[in-house]
Amino acid sequence: MAKPPSRAPRAARADSASAPAPASEGRADSKLIYGFHAVMARLRRDPEAIFELYASAQRQDVRAREALKLAEAAQVRVIQVDSDRLDGMVGTRRHQGVVARVDARRRELKLADVLDSLDENALILVLDGVQDPHNLGACLRVADAAGAHAVVAPKDRAVGLNATAVKVASGAADTVPYITVTNLARALREMQEAGIWVVGAAGEAEKTLHQIDQKGPVAWVLGAEGDGLRRLTRDTCDELAKIPMYGSVESLNVSVASGICLFEARRQREI
Repeated sequence: MAKPPSRAPRAARADSASAPAPASEGRADSKLIYGFHAVMARLRRDPEAIFELYASAQRQDVRAREALKLAEAAQVRVIQVDSDRLDGMVGTRRHQGVVARVDARRRELKLADVLDSLDENALILVLDGVQDPHNLGACLRVADAAGAHAVVAPKDRAVGLNATAVKVASGAADTVPYITVTNLARALREMQEAGIWVVGAAGEAEKTLHQIDQKGPVAWVLGAEGDGLRRLTRDTCDELAKIPMYGSVESLNVSVASGICLFEARRQREI
């Protein structure tokens, strides 16, 4: 992996929870991201965009040490604080002990950024043209809960991460990388080239999701409300699978279906 670009050292690490607020705090061009998936991806691929990293003094595990090591190598200022301060900063306890203040004007993460940052088999949720911001927000929450590494969606003919989606996501928009692509089929092929098995959810599929091997890297692709997967998206998938339906309804909300698919992958990996 390429060595982070050299630059002048930033302020020395502060290890007191009562350290003064950094100059970047409150800047209109900054925002907070949190959780290891989001922060580690940014540290590996775009450390110049990070103003400072806030790390829980209570976390001394391998993941925490790796984050601090990456920050030190990239000369990112580290501020060690207690977990209560992190709770107050992001309004939730689900920060996993790491919060970064980043430049909101810098480029968004790319799919390759996330894939390069993984140290386990990938679990990706791909949304093909979801139009409802409430559904998108709910899908982000589901992805966070299942430990998905990213949510991928097309830039066109999709709702985008607007204020409603962010609110419904209840913080998951900051913990799960949301990646928009100009060509979804090309992005799926990029995943396949990286060794990820791409599975499309389709009610007419012959196999159920329980019959698909999901112990390796996998990307679940779910279609828009009502329309399902577009033809090119469907044709690009490695295989299709369905959620078995035992009642009278014929389909599920996309966020519900996403949860079923992602948690089945997690279930298989724990067997």
